[in-house]
Order: sequence, then C-alpha cells, then structure tokens
Amino acid sequence: MRALLVVNPAATTTSARTREVLTHALASDLKLEVAQTQYRGHARDLARQATEGGETDLVVALGGDGTVNEVVNGLLANGPDPDSHPRLAVVPGGSTNVFARALGLPNDVVEATGALLDALRDGSERTIGLGLAAGTPGSEDEGVPERWFTFCAGFGFDAGVVGRVEQQRERGKRSTHALYVRQVVRQFLGEVNRRRGLLTLERPGGTEGATERVEDLALAIICNTAPWSYLGNRPIYPSPDASFDTGLDLFALSKLSPPAVTRYATQLLTSTPQRGPRGKHALSLHDLTNFTLHSQVPLPFQMDGDHLGLRTSVTFTGVRRALRVIV
Repeated sequence: MRALLVVNPAATTTSARTREVLTHALASDLKLEVAQTQYRGHARDLARQATEGGETDLVVALGGDGTVNEVVNGLLANGPDPDSHPRLAVVPGGSTNVFARALGLPNDVVEATGALLDALRDGSERTIGLGLAAGTPGSEDEGVPERWFTFCAGFGFDAGVVGRVEQQRERGKRSTHALYVRQVVRQFLGEVNRRRGLLTLERPGGTEGATERVEDLALAIICNTAPWSYLGNRPIYPSPDASFDTGLDLFALSKLSPPAVTRYATQLLTSTPQRGPRGKHALSLHDLTNFTLHSQVPLPFQMDGDHLGLRTSVTFTGVRRALRVIV
C-alpha cells in the first residue's frame, strides 16, 4: 500500500526519537513517503497533493487534532469521494487527540501505531460523516471558504477560550488541561455579552418552506461525535448522541449568568454517554443536516480546537459517508 506519513514535528507528546521509531514501524508494512509540516496549512497542502496525484492509497496524520483537521481538508479539497480518495489513518501526537480517541484508538502513540498496523493487516476500516462550515450567502462572511471539521465547532464562548489558549501557546506556554481551565475562567470574567445572548439559530422547519428560528443564544457547540472533549482523562458530553454515523448535533445555552454557568459546568463534568446537560436554558438538537448561526456582533469561531477569528454568520452541513478511515 502506498502511503504518505504527514508528521507535525511540533506535536506535543512525541519526540524526534519516537517519531523515528514509529516511521520505521510503518515503513515495514507500507511503501511509505514521509513529509514534515513546515508551516500552518502545510498538512492540508500535502494531503491535497497526494489526493490529486492519484497514486497514494493512504494518508497517515501524526500529530494532534489540528494536524488531522488540515489533512482532512486536504483530502476533501475537491469534495468527498470515499471510494476514490486515499483513506485516512491517525497516530495521535497532540495533548488531547479527541478525534483519534473518538475512533477508539489508544491515546498512546506507540499503542496507536500497533493498532493501526493491526487494522491495516486486517483490512479494518469505516466510512464516517463529517461537518462542513461555510460563510452564509448574503451575509458579511459569505466569501469565507468552506472548511471541514472532524469532531466539533464552536461559536462564541468556547471559541473565545480556544483563542486565549492559542495566545498563551504563542507566548511559550505548554498546552495543558490546567491552561484550558484558567482560560475558561478568564473568558467568563471578560465576557461582556454573557447576560444577553447574541446568537440566532435558523434551520429548516417542519412546514414546507418554513424556517425555524431560536434567538438569544449565548453559546453554541456543534458536535460531529461524542465526546466533545476531555478534561484530563474525563470525557465531556454536551451532545451524547452525536455520532460519525449521523448528522450534526447542537448544544446551546441561552444564559451565561454565574448560577447558570455553575449548573451547566457541573452537568458537563458529570455527563455520560447516556446523559448530557439538561435545563430550561439548554437547547439540544440531534442529527441536523443543515442550519445557520447568526450573531449580532462578530464573535470568535473555532473548529477542531483551531481558532479561526471572528464571524457573524456560519452555515453548517452534516455530510454522511464523507471519508474512509482505518480503525
């Protein structure tokens, strides 16, 4: 099998020695080409070139969720075609590795490599659905290019937290769960819009031609799978029913007052695959194919833990059977 290994040399939990050992292990079973990323977006470019070249059967992403996201966007640069595009495999090397863990892979790089080699020998794979986000026609953001996400997107509060974490990492801080917790607190204390939700959800309604609207939302999390993230080894489930086999799930809050945040934060920390947050300020929608979120002012936006700046309107599409993955 002809394979491209895309390596992020800055991956949080791997060393040069570890990457060398893993490369040799994969090369024993694959006709392997290795490429190291050199700039933001390089993994996307490498995967796109491999797809358009037509000679690569498999692209392996060695890195965190950001590297995986770039590779996926390169594989699907010209749209989804799971029957002809290269398959994707993941060796987790980041601090959280939500996508790899959601697929059932070990979080240890060595164990994950062994699991990948076993899956390749057994021919084990699955076709998964993905999320697609784009600028909304007729809005200020209509020219924003569409982009795929593998496990989550966020508009508003959680995206602001991601942006704060990225700023800290640029200053030399390590990406740790403690760092995320601190930035959650700072984002809440600095959130000027927490008393009044600025987001409006629009989606096709039950009546022909009708549009359902839900206004005054203060936070929106879009999930393509469960869990949404991890705090240490604890999985967090805002949308427990989200799955790679269905459309997208939406979890939103209409209030970010201290009592409401305390209540829903506690529910998130104690959430399970059977039960997520519930309450009069919580909105949970399952298996959505398309919907749009509008904001009255530009708000932070993130996908797969990558901060993408400020947006006023984003249209989401759940695309079933978008990509084949080795598991």
